[in-house]
Amino acid sequence: MTRIVVLDGYTTNPGDLSWEPLSRLGDLAVYDRTPKEFVLDRAAGADVLLTNKTLFPARVIAALPSVRYIGCMSTGYNVVDLEEAQRRGITVTNVPEYATFATAQMTIALILELTNHVGSHNQHVHEGAWSQSVDFCFTDGPMTELFGKTLGLIGYGRIAQRTARIASALGMRVLATSRSIEARMHHENLADMSPDIENPDVNLTNLPTLLRESDIISCHCPLTPETRHLVSVDTIAKMKDGALIINTSRGPVLDESAVADALIAGKLGGVAVDVLSHEPPNEDNPLLTAPNCIITPHIAWAPKETRSRLLDTVAGNLEAYLEGRPRNTVC
Repeated sequence: MTRIVVLDGYTTNPGDLSWEPLSRLGDLAVYDRTPKEFVLDRAAGADVLLTNKTLFPARVIAALPSVRYIGCMSTGYNVVDLEEAQRRGITVTNVPEYATFATAQMTIALILELTNHVGSHNQHVHEGAWSQSVDFCFTDGPMTELFGKTLGLIGYGRIAQRTARIASALGMRVLATSRSIEARMHHENLADMSPDIENPDVNLTNLPTLLRESDIISCHCPLTPETRHLVSVDTIAKMKDGALIINTSRGPVLDESAVADALIAGKLGGVAVDVLSHEPPNEDNPLLTAPNCIITPHIAWAPKETRSRLLDTVAGNLEAYLEGRPRNTVC
């Protein structure tokens, strides 16, 4: 019987979902968390390993000769040394696009929190500020109407496209750019601000134009050497004064020190992120003490419906592999 080991199952399933889709495929062992010093012991003798954030560098893979399959319970697969896995004939899979709806929803939620301050108003009401107000209402700072504002999307995959549709419904002007968009515009000699064929409410553009014209900039790009610290001192200088930044992609896309300095200086009007460069964050992360900065703890993917879709796909990936028709393979 296939021996399956889940090394860090708690975040995917803290107890509100069933592991049955996996248990019916073999002899299943589930660990909520696995410290790195226990990985080899728990993974020894396994045919299949499933991981979210547990690391599989080359030395760990080399020490597990029985493993034939590593399933990433995430879209990202940078936790696995793919070169070593490929060299040893190990199939590695991931789960693309499972969190499209939830992450777009979180993106809009962060935008609304920066512009409407729902959380802080609620807190002040419960602290008695409304009861003590001489007027029938009060505000704890300026609020912003999104109608007519420009949202710039850096990266234009499924999540960004979904975000664009919601933003358009709110009456926003939407711009989008990515490396592939810029290459296509150059290759096809497209004019700047060319409408997206599939969503004419979105204008495709280059990064300098997007930085210059956007009131809100939302990052949806993968983390690559080219996108690491894409939001930096240089790119922030090209943004509108008071621009807002949203990041639901990967933490290192933002140079966090540069972003914090821009918030302190008032160049940026606000920042809202669901991801940080180190997770959990170091206590000295500059965004933790920066003004007008909202941080949520990497929860865009966490709705139960989203995690259920993830777990179903993880099981489906493994079942397809066992039947000799692997899918969602990254190596």
